[in-house]
Amino acid sequence: MLSTLTLLGIAVGLAMDAFAVSIAAGLAIRNVSPRHMFRLAWHFGLFQFMMPVIGWWAGRWISDWVAAFDHWLAFGLLVFIGGRMLYEAIHGEERGHRADPTRGWLLVSLSLATSIDALAVGFSLALLGDGIWLAAAVIGLVACGFTAIGITFGARLLAGWARAADALGGGVLILIGVRIVLTH
Repeated sequence: MLSTLTLLGIAVGLAMDAFAVSIAAGLAIRNVSPRHMFRLAWHFGLFQFMMPVIGWWAGRWISDWVAAFDHWLAFGLLVFIGGRMLYEAIHGEERGHRADPTRGWLLVSLSLATSIDALAVGFSLALLGDGIWLAAAVIGLVACGFTAIGITFGARLLAGWARAADALGGGVLILIGVRIVLTH
């Protein structure tokens, strides 16, 4: 059984990717509304909750197979999305013509990319014989809170610097993807 401090440390560590991506999302949106914040925080928290559960169940069946490529999946998603943001920063239209990172497939892709590490935590918990529900709930709630703070912070960080903000946000996503591959 994980100690409370260990569980909180894991949850905060997993929330860091969501926090960084939510800052980038806040930079990308002209005016962050409570609706934007809710959508991003809800989805990031939900995915961070679901992935350890999926990992825990899968850890009992196919852990060796998925562990071989999970980091590459996260890397690919983050580099693709970050590269697109960099391209739009260099060649794109003005702010009003870009996709909202809190909607549609972009939101799903970001949610999945930032929660791949949580899948590995679920695998680990299954191998250790620990329960999953409390751990998944704490991980999801911490990610939700960090995301809400991150998008708010990002929206206030560089207001008016749209292209530079896009380039910074895209670069952050690519660096997170590279970190995932290097630390796997």
